This record gives sequence, C-alpha cells and structure tokens, in this order.
Amino acid sequence: MKIPRYPAAERGLAMVVVLVFILILSGVAAFAVRRVMFGEHVARNVLDMEVARQAAEAALRDAERDISLAADVEGAACARGDDRPINSAYGEPNFGTDCPRGQCRFGDQSPAAYYAASNSKSKTNPEPWWPAAMGGVGWKASPPSTCNFTGAVPLGTFTGTPGVTGVSRQPEYLIEYMQRGDDIYFRNTARGWGLDPNTEVVLQSYFKRS
Repeated sequence: MKIPRYPAAERGLAMVVVLVFILILSGVAAFAVRRVMFGEHVARNVLDMEVARQAAEAALRDAERDISLAADVEGAACARGDDRPINSAYGEPNFGTDCPRGQCRFGDQSPAAYYAASNSKSKTNPEPWWPAAMGGVGWKASPPSTCNFTGAVPLGTFTGTPGVTGVSRQPEYLIEYMQRGDDIYFRNTARGWGLDPNTEVVLQSYFKRS
C-alpha cells in the first residue's frame, strides 16, 4: 500500500523578504523625493532673494536720480514741488524727522553726534528705516495714496522710472541728509521685495552730488 505524500506547509518566508525589500525601496524613494522638493524650495528662495535684491538696487539708483534731477519728469506719479530739486534747502521743512516725501533729517544741530549715539535696542536716536518697534518712521504698511506723504518713496514716484515686474510690491527708498564738516551728502536706504512678500532685502548707499 502506497502512502500519499502531502506538501510541506508554507511558512511565508518569501513574502516577508519581499515586503521588507518593498519597505526599503519605499523609504529610499520617499527620501529622494524629499531631497528633490527641498532643493527646489531652496532654489526658489534663492531666486526670490535675488529678485528682491535687484529691486532694492533699482530703488537705490532711483534715489540717486531723485537727488540729481533739476525739474519735474513727464509721466511721474508726483510733481517734485518746492522741496525738489534737492539743492539748497537741506533743513526743515524739506527734510524732517517724519521723512516728508521720503526726505529724512535727524540731529539738526549735530547730525554726526546724533547718529553716533544711535542704539536700536534702547530706541535711542532712531534712524528712519528702523522698524516702528525700534522708533523708525520711514516704512509704511502700504504705498502712499497721495503725493503729500511721509515715509518711503515708491520707485518712480518723482522720476517716472518704470516699475519692477515679478515682485509683490514695488521697491521704495528713503533719503537721509548727512553732513560731515562742510561736506553734505545723502544716505539712501532702499527696500525691495520678491514675489513672496516675506522676502525682503534692505540696502544702503552714500551719495554726494558733484
């Protein structure tokens, strides 16, 4: 009599091995996707920062043109008025602590001593471009709606310079009256944004009229 033989019971070892390999491959793929997305995010931020920097550079050049112009510009949003061109009347009311039409002046008697004692932590002798929490007066939440404003000047307001494309807000600048001895010069502070309104760059330059 021949005794029948039955196959050995399956223990599922092969399935466990396959599942482990699938789990490993899934982890590797997820890590690769995460790295790609992180790299794309970093590249996008770098590009947006560069856009904001170039916008701030454009505002600095616009401030220098604003200082140098001698007459109104056709097509500009605002007429230059009696306070522009910036040539002889460097004091009040053309320049003031509330930065009328972007023209700031601090320390009327001794600007050099005023700035030497500036301290943002103690809010001592604030500079106009500091945040409001530090005593600054220059930056506003939104661009001015009229030509009689205080604070920063949006690009092209007095010069007719075309706006910058690909930004969340047009760059703006402040012009500070500075003096060292008999030399009169200006410190221009510009702020630019990228496509993301949270991307912001602040630049400064010193300008002396010839």
